[in-house]
Amino acid sequence: MKLKLGIPKGSLENATIDLFRRAGFQITASSRSYFPSIDDPEIECMMIRAQEMARYVEDGFLDAGLTGRDWVLENEADVVTVADLIYARQSFGKVRWVLAVPESSPVQSVKDLEGRIIATELVGATRRYLAQHGVTAKVEFSWGATEVKPPHLADAIVEVTETGSSLRANKLRIVDVVMESNTQLIANRQAWADPWKRRKLEDIRLLLEGAINALGKVGLMLNVHRDNLPAVLAVLPALKNPTVSPLSDGEWLAVNTILDESTVRQIIPRLKEAGAQGIVEYPLNKIVM
Repeated sequence: MKLKLGIPKGSLENATIDLFRRAGFQITASSRSYFPSIDDPEIECMMIRAQEMARYVEDGFLDAGLTGRDWVLENEADVVTVADLIYARQSFGKVRWVLAVPESSPVQSVKDLEGRIIATELVGATRRYLAQHGVTAKVEFSWGATEVKPPHLADAIVEVTETGSSLRANKLRIVDVVMESNTQLIANRQAWADPWKRRKLEDIRLLLEGAINALGKVGLMLNVHRDNLPAVLAVLPALKNPTVSPLSDGEWLAVNTILDESTVRQIIPRLKEAGAQGIVEYPLNKIVM
């Protein structure tokens, strides 16, 4: 049996392939093919645009796929959410779909867009957002370069952003957040009901979540004399529970812990001052809770 898995083509492609690599799967993609190879004989991959993924999963052309929560909602797809995976193109956090207008626009809230034109790729969700606020406006589908359309081609836009830098570069300001989104592993309902495919998807979920848990983390191990152990433990961040094990010399102990990578450069010198020796920092691929 094979699990037909959709990999998002486009902005999420590289981040997704890298996440699978950290999870233990080697995916090799080619610009000439929409069928990348994977080193798991039980999985068959296909590249699909994230915007279309939920529809193909719902219809059963794919057993499962990775796409944004925004596109699941946009397509109103009836699929199973197997996992929320918090990563995006540039960062490991959620993205926002925001309502934005030119800096010079008099628009201060969505109510001010009554009868105006809004350009977006997220047409259905934008229309539902306007309806929730009792606003009637013309929502036009944007094929790209949405940020350049106000004020001449549209009064406002609804666009996705991670940092807001592109909006600022195009002299746009955010009026409201339409929705937050993150990547999801979704499954076809019939595939999820199949015991073999469900087990396979649960295994993939476990490994992907483990890879995400390890992002930004490193392992640290060191040796310390028993007399210096309290001082070493005092240097390590609060709420951490390092593993402490005896060495062959009963006066010495091995300490092993996991830390945020951003803190290690401050901590290692303090550990050395506290009496730690043989300090080793090592990368992590997965942390399975």
